[in-house]
Amino acid sequence: MTSGTRRPGRPRAITRDMLAEAACELFLESGYDATSVTDIATRAGIGRSSFFNYAATKAELLWGGLDDRLDAAERAVDDGRAPDAALRAVAAGLAPDALALAITNAEAMRIERALAHEEALRSWRVSRFVARGLARQGADPFTAEVRAGSYGAALIAAITAWARSGAGAAPLAEHLERALDAVGR
Repeated sequence: MTSGTRRPGRPRAITRDMLAEAACELFLESGYDATSVTDIATRAGIGRSSFFNYAATKAELLWGGLDDRLDAAERAVDDGRAPDAALRAVAAGLAPDALALAITNAEAMRIERALAHEEALRSWRVSRFVARGLARQGADPFTAEVRAGSYGAALIAAITAWARSGAGAAPLAEHLERALDAVGR
């Protein structure tokens, strides 16, 4: 068998985290915009079409772990959980991941603009489900919208501070508490 021939059988096992690691390596080498989905798939040793089994976009590789937690938080708020408790659950035990690496190395990865765009989307998403929760708790619509916007901003600020301070040095939950205190809960 030549070195370029794959052995028959099951393809190499891969995870979204492995793809995110490959993506971060490439972002550091070439920059975010210059890195394609094909580049990431090739680096990870899978085909381009297989990439989409793990993420719809390269941005989703970075944000997927947080998005999974936001999905759970939104369901919890829609089921009656207090919005601040749902956000605390998002922060609880979040391990340093590709997103933290991207925030910390944003300039080197040339990813600042993409991060700002994705942060705004997550902040907006949080504000939507928090506003619903606050309205259910009796807040008038205007107050619910304003407070909910501050919750979305608080979560993003906490994640950014956590990453920049050495993600894992202090739990994200501590940064979130400081951010929620700053907005007056």
